Amino acid sequence: MMPHASLRTAPALPAAVRACLAGAALAVLALGGCAVGPDFKRPVAPSTDRYTAEPQPQSTAAAGGTAQTFVPGADIPAQWWTVFHSGKLNALVEQALKNNPDVTAAQAALRKAHEDLLAQEGSFFPHVDGTAGATRQKISAAEFGQPSGGSYIYNLFNATANVSYTLDVWGGVRRSVEAAGAQADYERFELEATYLSLAANVVTTAIQDASLRAQVEATSEIIGADRQQLKTVEKQLSLGGVSRLDVLTQQTQLATELASLETLKKQLNQNRDLLAVLVGQLPSAPPEAQFGLDDLTLPAEMPLGVPSRLVERRPDVRASEAQLHQASANVGVATANMLPQITLTGQFGDYSTTASDLFKSSSNVWSLGGSITQPLFHGGELLHKRRSAVAAYDQAAAQYRGTVLTAFHNVADALHALESDAAVLEQQNVAASAAADSLNLARKRYASGSISPLDLLVVQRTYWQARIAQLQAQAARYADTAALYQALGGGWWNRDAAATASR
Repeated sequence: MMPHASLRTAPALPAAVRACLAGAALAVLALGGCAVGPDFKRPVAPSTDRYTAEPQPQSTAAAGGTAQTFVPGADIPAQWWTVFHSGKLNALVEQALKNNPDVTAAQAALRKAHEDLLAQEGSFFPHVDGTAGATRQKISAAEFGQPSGGSYIYNLFNATANVSYTLDVWGGVRRSVEAAGAQADYERFELEATYLSLAANVVTTAIQDASLRAQVEATSEIIGADRQQLKTVEKQLSLGGVSRLDVLTQQTQLATELASLETLKKQLNQNRDLLAVLVGQLPSAPPEAQFGLDDLTLPAEMPLGVPSRLVERRPDVRASEAQLHQASANVGVATANMLPQITLTGQFGDYSTTASDLFKSSSNVWSLGGSITQPLFHGGELLHKRRSAVAAYDQAAAQYRGTVLTAFHNVADALHALESDAAVLEQQNVAASAAADSLNLARKRYASGSISPLDLLVVQRTYWQARIAQLQAQAARYADTAALYQALGGGWWNRDAAATASR
């Protein structure tokens, strides 16, 4: 950033002082293109045309009658969670974005960084300080070698303006402003990352709420059927039709299911606690909205962002890039601190023994000066600070590369997960349907005495496990859909700036 071309001075300053300041401005402009340290350049995006080692399929399996098609280059809506077509979910995400303290903290951090940038830009201007004073003093002539001169009482009034300006010869000030600007960019993208992660957490927590409720309901239905089965077995025992072992086995199965139901209820309650905190409420006041898997619509078309643009759209990558930029600028600051510093100073004021004469031309005093400071020996402090800045830049560069790798890793994992989820759900649907048919057949055969209670118990356990696995696979497909939207950056670049500022 270049220094400002004009310097404003008070009208009372004399022509000599104004000329000095104008000369300082011209000197800065003349040297404006010279700034020590590296000039930052954005890292080049990875040169790859896909996220996974194997070619990405065009669509997933049509599990549950719905296949998801991947659309290369498709854009992501700013409010990406609306793709699930759930009004309850949309309202919950918006509530979280308004009330979550992490968002409030990130917004405050951005405001602070912006004010710090504006404060740092003040270094482009000269520093002007005004002072005024009045004193009443008694002196003795003896102080000046006149023993018989008596003493004198007088008043002294003064008003002065002090001006100082350090020429940014080596660009140290410009690099400091550049670093402050990079810090502001970092906080801006950290805020975007907070929005993205919060929305994704609300969505996945709501999906988990739906999944757990479905598992609780399914387990409760199975428990109800097994209670009836236990009563039947106990009646058969009283009639001598089965052994005590058959009753104990059925009781064991029922107790296992009841324990699993309590575990599911615990997970559901803890999930509700998390949902309350995400939307900025105490766990004692969780959101009223409750979710079912049928409340959500699985998107049929999924965006498949261009790999070369991922580094531009992931807020965590952009935040890491801003840190790299800041580290680069700090190398320039540390380098400039090792070089000569030129400072111009000026003073203009009035001194008078009477207040009425204070601003007359006869009371004017002024001075102009300049100084140059060259660090000679600081015990290696400045040299090692520069080396430290270079090491910090190397660290930031490595962290940036790691963040980019993580971004591509997230997308690849989400794509693999969606492909696998559809295949798993397809097979779990088959398994759950077959297990349900087997259970119905086993119950009929048991009623006719064709199989033992133990045989029926094995079929019951298989059905219960298949049904729970089916529900978990269905929820995983929703959750991994949200994960892909998050991995691709969440569409923040499409959000209206005014809507962001109003939050």
